Amino acid sequence: MDNGKRGIAELKSTRRDAKARSQALTDARQGGFLQWLLRRLFEKVGNPSVQIILWNGESYMPPTTSTPVARLYIRDRSALWRLMVDPELYFGDAYAAGQIEVKGDLVEFLVCVYRAIELAGGRGPAARILARGLYRPHSTSVDEARDNIHAHYDLGNDFYRLWLDREMVYTCAYYPREGAMLEEAQAAKMHHVCRKLRLRPGESVVETGCGWGSLALFMARHYGVKVRAYNISREQIAVARARARDEGLADRVEFVEDDYRNVAGNYDAFVSIGMLEHVGPKYFSQLGQVIDSVLKDNGRGLIHSIGRVQPGPMNSWIERRIFPGAHPPSIAEMMAIFEPHRFSVLDIENLRMHYARTCRHWLERFDGVADRVERMFDRRFVRTWRLYLAGSIASFLAGELQLYQVVFNRHSDNEVPLTREHLYTNGHGKSGICALPMRPAANSSE
Repeated sequence: MDNGKRGIAELKSTRRDAKARSQALTDARQGGFLQWLLRRLFEKVGNPSVQIILWNGESYMPPTTSTPVARLYIRDRSALWRLMVDPELYFGDAYAAGQIEVKGDLVEFLVCVYRAIELAGGRGPAARILARGLYRPHSTSVDEARDNIHAHYDLGNDFYRLWLDREMVYTCAYYPREGAMLEEAQAAKMHHVCRKLRLRPGESVVETGCGWGSLALFMARHYGVKVRAYNISREQIAVARARARDEGLADRVEFVEDDYRNVAGNYDAFVSIGMLEHVGPKYFSQLGQVIDSVLKDNGRGLIHSIGRVQPGPMNSWIERRIFPGAHPPSIAEMMAIFEPHRFSVLDIENLRMHYARTCRHWLERFDGVADRVERMFDRRFVRTWRLYLAGSIASFLAGELQLYQVVFNRHSDNEVPLTREHLYTNGHGKSGICALPMRPAANSSE
């Protein structure tokens, strides 16, 4: 009886050993396949100095990397498969869902990856020709523009109030000194814009894409101009109108809920801050035509826009999940606004590093209220927006995105400053970007 039991136990042990050896062989084969997949994934994104650690503890790091910038944890097999299909799109989705975690500085990780991808994409004429052949810029009709703006800007005013500056300026700030905080930098940006436009008391200004009305109210309050500001975001316009009433500026600032294509009137200055990214190159000449029809003979204009060093598609995850229909243009693409209507470009300033710093301030503030944002939406939303803000910082630091301010006027208008002194002095020879330059009132009417 004892011998029989011993034989059965030995048989079971033998079967367990065989099963274990079979599983070990399967794991080895799968491990080899997973290693191959990881090598292919790294090749697709330019072999950044990053370590990937899988759900089963297996890891991979490029042979050229000794100390990784960060460690990327992939929590399940499905996330890896999606990354293989489209790393640009599905990394963001997997991160938002918690299927991917980044251990280390998220911004440094993204800068490393963006730079590696750029190097990988520039390795040979075939890749560049293919990219140009597949690239088709977005164009936005009136109805599409309304839908796109609603998807991002109408998430709720209370949400944006949590982490923007007190004036609720949702565009690149201008840092006049090291250590400047966000409120100071946003005020400095608005002064910088007004100085570039050389605004005089009594002049008329039209603004397209006015957000929550901060710049329009600022121009009226500090520079004595009358402003008509256009926007298609219903929630933003409601806030802007309430602010104008509360600040006693409703007689000098009119907020119009309408598309830029319907701008009418006659103005001394045209300004657009952060709208061009949503227009689409197909409509750039039409925008130029609108400006040409409303700008006086001695009028000036300024367009402030996220851009690129050469034409190319928007990051697919940002375009699908954050800014539908967005297209940051190159300088060459922007010329379609000016050249057909014989506008003279007076000045182009690139504020790329200012936008990186602005986004860093936004991310710090957003992280400080993340628990409240999660209660308003959910955890996935918080992770989505954290990645969006961190990715924006990284895009500007890596040079993937630029920030252009373009100043222009009529080609035959000779009333232009000989130097840039008016941008950096208060009119009395003293420096100070936030000082208020007041010039004699111009004879103007709307």
